[in-house]
Amino acid sequence: MFVACAVVQFESSQLVLSTPNAALASKLKQQLPKLQEALLGQGWQVNSIRLKVQVARTVPRAEKITPPILPPVATMAFAELGAALPDSPRNAALKAAIEAMVRRQRP
Repeated sequence: MFVACAVVQFESSQLVLSTPNAALASKLKQQLPKLQEALLGQGWQVNSIRLKVQVARTVPRAEKITPPILPPVATMAFAELGAALPDSPRNAALKAAIEAMVRRQRP
């Protein structure tokens, strides 16, 4: 639970942790006595712990997803499948998708 938290300040035996949202802060508030006992057991002089909600201002950038490159054998197999499917309204969307995929895979 404390993975999303960060230490904001540790001064005068008071630990201040930041949380990304209020819902997590309310859940963590119930766990503060356990955390304080664990820190005291490890030798930290922590008399009180406060939580501070700090919403992140930066949105993580989405990674650019590159489509996987199929081996030539797989591309040929899909092309053959698309050609082998009978022309019918039920298969139209599937055939179009297979043809588009084969076009993207060929140089």
